[in-house]
This record gives sequence, structure tokens and C-alpha cells, in this order.
Amino acid sequence: MSEVRSGTLFGVGLGPGDPELMTLKAVRVLSTAPVVAHFRKSGRAGHARTIASAHIRETATEAAFDYPVTTEIDFREEGYVSAIREFYIECAETIAGHLAEGRDVALLCEGDPFFYGSFLHMYDRIKTAHPVTVIPGITGMSGCWTAARAPITYGDDILTVLPGTLDRAVLAKHLEGADAAVIMKVGHNLQKIKEALKDAGRFNDAIYVERGTMPGERIVPLADLGDCAVPYFSIVLLPGGRGRRIA
Repeated sequence: MSEVRSGTLFGVGLGPGDPELMTLKAVRVLSTAPVVAHFRKSGRAGHARTIASAHIRETATEAAFDYPVTTEIDFREEGYVSAIREFYIECAETIAGHLAEGRDVALLCEGDPFFYGSFLHMYDRIKTAHPVTVIPGITGMSGCWTAARAPITYGDDILTVLPGTLDRAVLAKHLEGADAAVIMKVGHNLQKIKEALKDAGRFNDAIYVERGTMPGERIVPLADLGDCAVPYFSIVLLPGGRGRRIA
């Protein structure tokens, strides 16, 4: 009896949110994949599943992985680390089970699979045992600065990407010398990010973007954003070009 061919894990980059910004390759893989996997918050369809919905075939088997804890929890807390580690192990085992039986799995990834995504934890656990193909996507930050009509870098500007989970002093240190910056993972870190930008003398340059390229898109100067609850995946932009723009 011939040995069963391993299936391939496809990390499918979906882009920043607008389904029309998906690549042709992503659409092709989704339309033929026998298994479609995606991460989501419990009780929700999930952004990735919503973006890809028109291209998933009706006969596909779906594997929806519900996060056990909110992404708002500090990643340095042992309770969070332990829970999320076990969760990723279980997810990888489920995916590997499909692959071992010869079924390809398309794992949906908002933005780009190799940029701050849960796909990385599947990739690290599966790449040595099964074939993996990664389909790049437009990053969320690229979609946000385009939606905001905010050119992010000019000339020899250096772009700095910062997670909002960093300490205020660390954020401020990076922002003070940055030509251009993107601050991700905003959520409950918003007030800390505001204070760090003020410490760095860059507060009035910052732009807040929520749900960039998607329905409900919101773009305002950060200085005009009051003290309110904002989504974890909103972004703060600090456009470059200071003294580098050629009129």
C-alpha cells in the first residue's frame, strides 16, 4: 500500500481587510482548499473568516480556533503565556492531523502571515514535519496609511514599527528619534501610547486609524481622539518626511 502524501499548510495572507485587496494566489488557494482554518475570538465569526468568506468553497471543512484568553492581556503574565502555549499546541495538532491524512489546509491570516500573526506559531510547529507554503499579503499598516492618505516614508527615512504593549519609556525612546513610525496593538494601551508620544514631542504628528480599508473605518488626528475604548488592532501612524519632502 502506498504511503499517504502529506498535505500542505498554506499560510494565506488576506491583506488589511478589504476583500478586493486579496491576491489572485490567495483567492485560488482558498477556492480549492479542502480544509480552511482560522483564529477568532470566542463567539465571533472573526475578521479573517469575514474577509475570505466569498472564496471558501461550500464543501470545505472548517477548523475555527477560539482564543482562550483575550489578546489584551499582558503577554508577560505567566497565566497568559501558559494558556496561549497550550492553545497553539492543540491548534497545531489539529492542523497536522489533516495534513497527515493528505488534506491541504489553508490557514487564514489577516495582513501578512509573517508579520505579527498567530500563523507564526503554527509555522514554527509544523514546518519540519509537513510542507508549508506562505502567500504574502498587504500588511494592515500599509492599508491604514493608504486609507489615511499619509505617505509614511520619504527619501532615506527609516520606518520604525512598535507594539503598543511596550513600556511607556521604551516607546518614547524609540519615537523620539524615529523618522516615521507605526504603533500596533493599540487597544487598552491607547493612553500609554499618547503619553509616550507626548514625552517624545511627537503627539501632534500622530494619526489614529481604526478598521483601515474596512466598513466602519475611522481616521482622526490622535490629538482629536478622546479617552475612549478602541480596538486592539487599531493603529497609530507617525508619518515621515520631516525636512525630506521635495516640493
